[in-house]
Amino acid sequence: MIGLLQRVSSAQVSINNKIVAKIGTGLLVLIGIEKGDTRQQADRLLDKILAYRIFSDKEGKMNLSLTELNHGLLLVPQFTLPADTKKGMRPSFSSAASPELGGGLFEYLLSCARQKHTIVDSGQFGMDMQVSLTNDGPVTFWLQIPPAKD
Repeated sequence: MIGLLQRVSSAQVSINNKIVAKIGTGLLVLIGIEKGDTRQQADRLLDKILAYRIFSDKEGKMNLSLTELNHGLLLVPQFTLPADTKKGMRPSFSSAASPELGGGLFEYLLSCARQKHTIVDSGQFGMDMQVSLTNDGPVTFWLQIPPAKD
């Protein structure tokens, strides 16, 4: 499972020109679900997202987590993150999870996030979304919890 974390001063998701999700300061995390991912990967990724120290302390060092500051968390499913771009001029999505697996795991991740953190919003799986953000820094990190091996 992949999480592309972006520290933001604000972010929102719109569907059909209607805002469906919005946060102020916090993290926008694009979520890519791969074949072989399970709830175990979702749990490990969420734990990292909540505890990852990418917010500045009083000395200006990235030393504080989302949980410590209680900032917003906006989770957005992104089917294209697991794309294989190694060959040719067109991405392959063969490593992406099926819509059934991906949708179920995204909903599980979102449910767990809402249990563990107070300010959580989300995009909608399988929808054409417009995501707007003001990246703070810019600060962006790629986190990956490898899929389970068969």
